[in-house]
Amino acid sequence: MSHGLLVPLEYHTPGLEDFKFHGTFGVTWLDKPFWQVIISAVLVIGLWLWLSHSMKVVPGKRQVFAEYCYDFIRNTLARDIIGSGFRKWLPYLVALFSFILVNNWFGEFFIFMFPTFSHVGFVYGMALVSWVVYIAAGIRAHGPLKFFKNSILPPDVPPALWILIIPLEFLSNFITRPVTLALRLFVNMFAGHLIIMIFLVGGGYLLTYSGNPMYNVTGGLSIIFSFALFGLELFVGFLQAYVFTILSAQYVSTSIASEH
Repeated sequence: MSHGLLVPLEYHTPGLEDFKFHGTFGVTWLDKPFWQVIISAVLVIGLWLWLSHSMKVVPGKRQVFAEYCYDFIRNTLARDIIGSGFRKWLPYLVALFSFILVNNWFGEFFIFMFPTFSHVGFVYGMALVSWVVYIAAGIRAHGPLKFFKNSILPPDVPPALWILIIPLEFLSNFITRPVTLALRLFVNMFAGHLIIMIFLVGGGYLLTYSGNPMYNVTGGLSIIFSFALFGLELFVGFLQAYVFTILSAQYVSTSIASEH
């Protein structure tokens, strides 16, 4: 009983349990986000194969769209951040941006209606890949000893400060970077999906509440507003894919910089 009104027992407040799914084939981890990752990988590979098929000197609409997407990633996420050596890292950045974008937009598309990266484990997996690429880029450019030495001990640091600088640089470059990279994406996807669920579930409940027209009007407005949130989340999904990719490119840039 709440304020003299009987609240139906079937009402369910959105929460953490809505981000948990049953496994398939008797395997717990073969859940909905796992299959979304597989589907998104197939979609991204298939999309770029289709977009790059039968390229012509005089491009058609498909080729124009493909070149626009490719140039956007090439110019803003690779060349402008990494510099002259960007070409070898471009395929990774194109795949990374496309993969994250598709998984983020799953939250707004019919059937899926769930952003894959609102599960923190998958986000840590993506951050780990970028972290490995960051280290591999530095080792490839400077060799392992020089890369790790300069990563934890910047040039011209007085020996008296080594005991302070070395732990801080190690923490910053090898621990904080992948953690913050992952949490930034996870928090935005998790919070956005949870807010949309609150407006939809709460709005649907109020809209069908009997005996209170004010509740019904409020519920209708809540559902209408949720559609605006869907549009906002499409932008947030794009923005977070952009931020994740540009930070990954920035990490590669710092690892291959001349001071290393």
